[in-house]
Amino acid sequence: MNYPIPNNSQEIVDLRKQPVDDELVAAAIAGVIYVARSQGQTLEDLTAEVMADDRLLDGELRRWLSDIVSQAWDQLA
Repeated sequence: MNYPIPNNSQEIVDLRKQPVDDELVAAAIAGVIYVARSQGQTLEDLTAEVMADDRLLDGELRRWLSDIVSQAWDQLA
């Protein structure tokens, strides 16, 4: 992977400076999972945040992203 996994929220935000590609998205998802775990969140907490209506993603995309986050959570365990 060309991008290190972010260790904190600021490093996740800093990823916005990079051109978007598959590896950047994977690093961002891994970083979000890492930060969530370091804050004591569960997978259920994180998927609830993903599923919250934010007006950026429609329901179908939120469900898809929630599934991806769940799979990554298991892979990064």
